[in-house]
Amino acid sequence: MRKLWSTVAIGVLAYIPLSVSAETLTDALISAYRNSQLLEQNQAVLRAADEDLAQAVGSLRPVLNWQATIAAQGAYYPADVPRRGFSAAIPSGQTDYSSASTLELVASMPIWDFGRGHLNIELRNALVRASQHSLVNVEQQVLLDAVSTYVNMGLQGELVNAQEANVRLITQDLRAAKDRFDVGEVTRTDVALAEAQLASANADLASAQGAYNIARETYKAKIGHYPSKMNGLPRVPVTAATLAGARAIALKTHPVILQSQEQATASELAVEVARAQMMPNITGRASLSQQFTGDGGGAVFTGGTTGAIKESVKITLNQTIYAGGQLSSALRQQIANSQSAHAGLLQTVINVDQAVGTAWSNILVANASITAGDEQTRAAQAAYEGVKQEAELGSRTTLDVLDAEQNLLSARSARLQAGANLYVSRYQLLSAMGLLTAQHLHLGIPTFDPSAYLNAVKNAPATSGRGAKLDRILKTLGK
Repeated sequence: MRKLWSTVAIGVLAYIPLSVSAETLTDALISAYRNSQLLEQNQAVLRAADEDLAQAVGSLRPVLNWQATIAAQGAYYPADVPRRGFSAAIPSGQTDYSSASTLELVASMPIWDFGRGHLNIELRNALVRASQHSLVNVEQQVLLDAVSTYVNMGLQGELVNAQEANVRLITQDLRAAKDRFDVGEVTRTDVALAEAQLASANADLASAQGAYNIARETYKAKIGHYPSKMNGLPRVPVTAATLAGARAIALKTHPVILQSQEQATASELAVEVARAQMMPNITGRASLSQQFTGDGGGAVFTGGTTGAIKESVKITLNQTIYAGGQLSSALRQQIANSQSAHAGLLQTVINVDQAVGTAWSNILVANASITAGDEQTRAAQAAYEGVKQEAELGSRTTLDVLDAEQNLLSARSARLQAGANLYVSRYQLLSAMGLLTAQHLHLGIPTFDPSAYLNAVKNAPATSGRGAKLDRILKTLGK
């Protein structure tokens, strides 16, 4: 395998100049990790899931709030109004008003909810773990895209070089055909064939240059900058010795499977939460209040008073008897969601197993293509040299030479493509096994720590700060 890889590495990126400042694949992977907006987006999604857990924890704690109210009322008497128990009536045209204000401090908390709150905390914990595994899978996608982009950039550059060499070669053939036409060795048809082949070669070169420019734009989008000098490809990290071994690793470590397992667990907890919603709920409430009243003047009230400080404590037991079938429907819905999640888990296992088998098959195909490509290139090279010599002796036509040149170019291009396919397929196998991560690749950079933010907020602190540790990590990552 080492010998085979050395052949592939030389074949794919032989054109790339090596220098101290050349960008390596590791450099590209680090840049892709640091500049990926997709990763940053999903890191924020994970932090939002962490906050769902914090809110579930906070829902079991006391709630303390204050309330202030102000009320005023007034009256106008258009005629004399007799007052019971008084000898004089309220004279006409008289007005009076009064005001009252209340300041209240209230504390409330759930005393017993028959497990709803703790079940909800467990559910949110499962969803947080699912989001963490989802982030790892996104990281795999980002790094695999970076590998494919880096390899394709080198491949397209090599194909451009091959097309340029082909144009130069056909140009020489055309010049030779014209010289032989001038001395009467070939006909005008031979010259026209060479001219047509040169035009076709120029069109192929333009197409290759266009593909190269597209690869540059893809490189900038995936890696974060345009490519400059690129280094040769390093050895592929170790994957697995056998297909069965690769599948066993994938079933244990692939983040998509782990994510689906946590989602299935969360769906089971959601069923229990829906059942608990039908149970009673006991809450406690304590309040402290004081009322202030005042009279703004008039016929009835005078002065103002400060009421006594009132305290109250109460415990409430309540249970929904009938809610129009909503609770039963919610339970049935969660049961259906749980069944869907478990079926999704089984399908995810099938998909991952298929991805491993596909990647393994692609490696076998690429290896076979490389072997065949090497043989085809050697045969095409020998055929071209022989046809060209025979043409110089007059036993072969210009068309024979041009066909041999095209066959040689096709063989070389196919060999380059096979080498690139093999390299990318090895990384695809790593991804299918769940091992294509910055940690497993030993990129040597600070990576996003999903536990840092979680540890800062999981106990639902009153402040909303991220925490100094998380800030340092984000700053290191350049976010």
